[in-house]
Amino acid sequence: MPSARMAGYPLAMAARDLQERIKKLIVDQRLPSGAPLPTEPELMRLLGASRNSVREALKALQAMGIVEIRHGFGTYVGSMSFAPMIEGLAFRTVAGHYRGEDSLLQLLELREAVETGLVSRLAGRLPEADLVALEALVDRMEREAAEGTGLAETDRAFHATLYRGLDNVLLGEVLEAFWDAFHRVQQDLVEVAQDPRVTCRQHREILDAVRSGDSLRAERAIRDHFGNLRTRLSPVAAANG
Repeated sequence: MPSARMAGYPLAMAARDLQERIKKLIVDQRLPSGAPLPTEPELMRLLGASRNSVREALKALQAMGIVEIRHGFGTYVGSMSFAPMIEGLAFRTVAGHYRGEDSLLQLLELREAVETGLVSRLAGRLPEADLVALEALVDRMEREAAEGTGLAETDRAFHATLYRGLDNVLLGEVLEAFWDAFHRVQQDLVEVAQDPRVTCRQHREILDAVRSGDSLRAERAIRDHFGNLRTRLSPVAAANG
């Protein structure tokens, strides 16, 4: 007689297969975000599945942002945003922190690896409009530091403006996801004081390095910036160790 675990396995596989078939339908029909999916009865017929199975598959896909269920209107292709990834990153980092792991440092290293690999491609290649925008953001950051207000939003705008020159929508969304996860968790877990003057100086150095066209200097500036963040987080990690 099969165990309960073995009995549930085919059901789990069948549910996953149904999700994959709905995803394939979206791809094969080249449906953009916001496009309506076939109705529930049509999906039942197309997939040869029961109403409950189709509904469960759609709920699972909705949780991933792949579809959007609008009750009373139908089911549509979702925005496919990185919101589920942000939630997963944030939760994994918080859970790891309370297990005594240096999960916040790990998340920081992930973002550092991405940005360090990208900034050298921007050195000497940013359009003048972006350089002017970055200069204005560093000026604003310096004013905020002098006034004692938070720099987080200006900091975020600086990094977003810096990398938009790569003209890669997916890359921009991934960086935004890392930023959201890191800063949401940081606000909950980190109480190490930050010297805003250091932050301003490092962002001006990043800007000057990119403007000069010196890719090695730009990489070094990014590493110095993340090194400062790592130093601030180290006491938190040590306290959990």
